[in-house]
Amino acid sequence: MHNGRYKHTTSELHDGRVLVTGGTSVDDFRTTELYHPSTGNWTMSHKMNDGRYQHAAAVLLNGKVLIIGGFGPYSKFWSGAELYDPLTGNWTTTGDMHCQRCQHTASLLPNGKVLVLGGFTNIDCQINAELYDPLTGNWTRTTNMKVNRYQHTVTILPNEKVLVTGGFTDGEGFLTSSELYDPSTETWKTLPSMINATRLHTATVLKNGKVLVAGGFKENRDAVKTAELFDPSTETWTTTGSMYHIRGWHTASLLPNGKVLVSGGSVCSVYDNGIKNAEVYDPATGTWAITNSMLYSRSTHTASTLRNGNILVVGTWDGSSATRATEIYNSTTDSYIPANQI
Repeated sequence: MHNGRYKHTTSELHDGRVLVTGGTSVDDFRTTELYHPSTGNWTMSHKMNDGRYQHAAAVLLNGKVLIIGGFGPYSKFWSGAELYDPLTGNWTTTGDMHCQRCQHTASLLPNGKVLVLGGFTNIDCQINAELYDPLTGNWTRTTNMKVNRYQHTVTILPNEKVLVTGGFTDGEGFLTSSELYDPSTETWKTLPSMINATRLHTATVLKNGKVLVAGGFKENRDAVKTAELFDPSTETWTTTGSMYHIRGWHTASLLPNGKVLVSGGSVCSVYDNGIKNAEVYDPATGTWAITNSMLYSRSTHTASTLRNGNILVVGTWDGSSATRATEIYNSTTDSYIPANQI
């Protein structure tokens, strides 16, 4: 990339390009750039209005990208949001959220609205939920979650309901709790607890409709290698095979063959330089297999699934600075290559 970054966002545009925004770096937090899968090249795009990291992003049905909240220069939390237009490369401000937040989640609902949940700044935001309407550019409050949380996961299920798992809360620490949001009624349902309390884990919808939750950090700040499955048809949790390596702040990507690629991460939530190793989960057997390692050790990176089934891996902290190096996981050859060598 042109700028080193971590704790950024990546968004696949409707035309297949990948937009990278913000993140912590030695450069301007407002910078954005585009990856072009057809050439393997990066180009700079226009800067955001506000510099930010640990923000959230959602690609709207109209193709624009909504960037929400985050943490900015001078220790500022943002409630503001802005829109990126892929046709012009320009940014415009849109309505502010009702509260400031970072380490929150943003999910595009089937009806086109964006659901924002939790986040860190204060207890109200940790339990608060709100909806962005692209037609008006305004935010409205929806029913609060049952539990305060940030560093959680949010998954849109095949039945269009929203699964929220784990995270951290100032009130209770690490969470096993999970809950379900119904967009049609704007109501929450408390679900059975997960088997393991965790935060900064991953949640992936499998082709069979179940959700794989893997890794994360536990109470003593160490990462775990445990994994478990949520079955939406029974609303229950069951254990599945553990990973070979402990990891949190990693990424998980659904591959074209239905398996799940997990890569990188940290072994402790007190930030380290990340790890290189990667492994693949097979839903048919409930087991993991070691695959080829990444070219670079990474944590707080992003992994974006491209239209050809390959995975674009972006960003990390290398111990002294934010890295510019990017790489591609080739799902056919099961190997990593530099992103410009497609």
